[in-house]
Amino acid sequence: MTYPILITCPREIPPILAREVEALGLPVQNVLPAAVETSGTLDDCMRLNLWLRTAHRVLLRLGSWSARSADEMYEAVTSLPWHEWIAADGYVSVVSSINTSQIDNTMYANMRCKDAIVDQIRAKKGMRPSSGPDTSQSVVFLYWHDDVLMVYVDTSGQPLSDRGYRMHPAKAPMRETLAAAVILSTRWSSEYPFVNPMCGSGTLGIEAAMIGANIAPGSIRRNMGLLHLLPFEARGWQRLRSDARAAERTARLEIHCSDFDPRVIRQARENARAAGVTVSIAVRDFREVTRVETAASTEEGSPVIILNPEFGLRLGDERVLRGVYRDIGDLFKQRFKGCTGYVFTGNFALAKEIGLRSSRRMTFWSADLECRLLEFELYEGTKKAYGQVTSTQTTDGHPTSSAQENS
Repeated sequence: MTYPILITCPREIPPILAREVEALGLPVQNVLPAAVETSGTLDDCMRLNLWLRTAHRVLLRLGSWSARSADEMYEAVTSLPWHEWIAADGYVSVVSSINTSQIDNTMYANMRCKDAIVDQIRAKKGMRPSSGPDTSQSVVFLYWHDDVLMVYVDTSGQPLSDRGYRMHPAKAPMRETLAAAVILSTRWSSEYPFVNPMCGSGTLGIEAAMIGANIAPGSIRRNMGLLHLLPFEARGWQRLRSDARAAERTARLEIHCSDFDPRVIRQARENARAAGVTVSIAVRDFREVTRVETAASTEEGSPVIILNPEFGLRLGDERVLRGVYRDIGDLFKQRFKGCTGYVFTGNFALAKEIGLRSSRRMTFWSADLECRLLEFELYEGTKKAYGQVTSTQTTDGHPTSSAQENS
């Protein structure tokens, strides 16, 4: 049976997520500010959870109604065949997004939704599942805005950004889904080196290695919400995982990460081992990093150097960081000609200290902080033709590229 599917993600990432969904052969029916809508079966949800790199949750919609009171919401939810989805001796957690004048207590709405679910199961099976805040088993998502009521089963459970490999997150780490979106927005392809000074916990390098080796990001996780749903078929899930392993590439990747802190490097190496990827991770100040000799950039791809320095907002002293950003510009100019450089930052004033004109500025959000991924074409000799941004027209007539651009 085919259901509406809502796939959530951070702001600005939906265009990237939409391309991932289309690559899996599913239709993109709508691109929202922080989600993509498609349709498919529970088996399709398995593939989405296994392969999507930039998604947070895959939500399968069981019903939608107009509801003007808590009682109407209860009746609507009770009408669904929960006994076919959640085991009577299982466990269910209800989470929600509520913005309606019909109710002023989110906890009460969640409780009434939970009551509707367990009451329906008890009526059919003679017993009811346990319930509570634990989202490691069956999860139901209640959406109620104004009079619009929708109910989903969360086939992901824990967010897909929790890949399962980051044993040591370091301080202020980049979320895995954001790291994947950033990499997919660069000109890097697996035939070229990927250089990541200031690597911290190694997330950018690990995500690049997974992309380059075509490793399904969900293959590392040991638990998902879909595993606890009654229609789940273990045999089909194992087949999908086996197919994913067979699709992995064994080509040698040149991914070079470094950081000046030996303790952080030890943690990054442990994270890479947990992810099952091979990444060169060395103790080195970013000012000492040198280019890996390789072919020059082409229209198909480019050797890439990418840095994610402190912003001076929540971490770091902005006065000290001015020199750091200037040194990043010097590193690009002096040692990485012929490559494409990237800086991910949430401090736009500090970004000016790099001293280079960016060819693209792509907007992302790290939690509630607006950030930019700045691209620098580091020409060798005269300006080459590679790396020109080809704009396409969106439905509102504005140009766009791999992520939203800002002048």
